[in-house]
Amino acid sequence: MKAGVIAAAVAMVCSLFGTPLFIRFLVRKGYGQFIRDDGPTSHHTKRGTPTMGGAVIIAAVLLGYGIAHLFTMWTPTLSGLLVLFLMVGLGFVGWLDDYIKISKQRSLGLRAGPKLIGQSLVAIVFAVVALTQDNGEKLTPASTRISFIRDLPIDLAFAGPAVGLVLFVGWALIMIAGTSNGVNLTDGLD
Repeated sequence: MKAGVIAAAVAMVCSLFGTPLFIRFLVRKGYGQFIRDDGPTSHHTKRGTPTMGGAVIIAAVLLGYGIAHLFTMWTPTLSGLLVLFLMVGLGFVGWLDDYIKISKQRSLGLRAGPKLIGQSLVAIVFAVVALTQDNGEKLTPASTRISFIRDLPIDLAFAGPAVGLVLFVGWALIMIAGTSNGVNLTDGLD
């Protein structure tokens, strides 16, 4: 509980103060949105709006997690490191998308195929490690059992561990890529 409060406080303070500073840096460097001319004219006001804002949030979370564990002297958990890996991995795909937009000075960043490949690689590594690596207490961070509030009598490993691993990886891939793309889609609706 103590580590969570410390991590949240550090991340919040870093995000609140770091975001305006990072935005000013991006504006000074000219790293802003490019708007297609064939789109709605109302979107032209967004031209030059700084992009890559997620970098501050990711950095703040990593800093908060690290400081909290240094302060409490707790060892980082496999589950926590997996969540950070997932966030950083998907953040890297987003950064690459923004970098391509800025460096090529166009509104199109990563195309759908390469973006999905990047998200898939991150999701597959996350799912395989979550299901196969022991967290130090003879438990894995994930299970092949379907659960919502509690485990249901449905196990993805009904035909053996290999089938369970493949089905779990597929399920995780759908959830991770779907969530990441859903966020990107709704972010672009403004």
